Amino acid sequence: MSKSGIVNVRMVITEEKILSNIDKIQKLINPKSKKQIVQLEEDTMFKDLVQSIKDYLTEYPNKKNFPNSVYKAAYELVEYATNQFEENTKKIEDLIIQRENNIALAAKLKKALNMVTNKEDDWKNKIQKLSEDFSEEIIDTLGSIGRARSKKSQNFQDGVKLINAKVANLESNLHIEIDMERIEDRSKALSFIGIEIAESLKEIPTPEEDVQELQEEISADEQYINETRVNIKPSLWERFKNTKLVRAIRYVMKIKIVLELPEALPEPTHGEQ
Repeated sequence: MSKSGIVNVRMVITEEKILSNIDKIQKLINPKSKKQIVQLEEDTMFKDLVQSIKDYLTEYPNKKNFPNSVYKAAYELVEYATNQFEENTKKIEDLIIQRENNIALAAKLKKALNMVTNKEDDWKNKIQKLSEDFSEEIIDTLGSIGRARSKKSQNFQDGVKLINAKVANLESNLHIEIDMERIEDRSKALSFIGIEIAESLKEIPTPEEDVQELQEEISADEQYINETRVNIKPSLWERFKNTKLVRAIRYVMKIKIVLELPEALPEPTHGEQ
């Protein structure tokens, strides 16, 4: 076998390995997968997989002849990570709103407890108006506290204990904090893909096969061809910048991800849908 033949075999083997690594990463970041990223800082296997792809992209000798299969798979991985990151961002923002609502409900419940404890005027009607915010059990308990003849009675003390426990639960938002930590860990893994792979992939010319397919798909509209041929690849990089993945560089080095509220989301770029 010639020397060049040996090199080609090695290249094919490496290409297949990289495609396999890309597939492994996609499974790790799939929210439906049983095996997912737990903590990015401790998941050396995930980091090694990403590093192997980055090295292949940056060290490939002739980027004009870069394997189309690897380019397409890596590009789709980056796009998939972007979609997942956007979904996680929305989930985090929803959880932040839910946490704030819970804190507001805790304050309202404290006020209601104080009202029935002191038997304020019209307290019975006032607690009924809270039925939209609290369960029937909470409303009944508040009523039981208000009707108690003595603060030393068992009903009074049990009722106060239950209401205080509910207030503490609303204020702590324990389940929300746990959900946020899980989502944040996945987001750090997703941003790690963007940081390590996206820029390396950007330096590789779009394979001719992809360009030809693009031209065939949109040949009916010449102007659209020209616009899309120029923007199809950069649009993904712009999308990364506009979905907080630039900020994600900071997140990777932190345990917590601090996300801004929805009104702080960046405006879409020109031509982006």
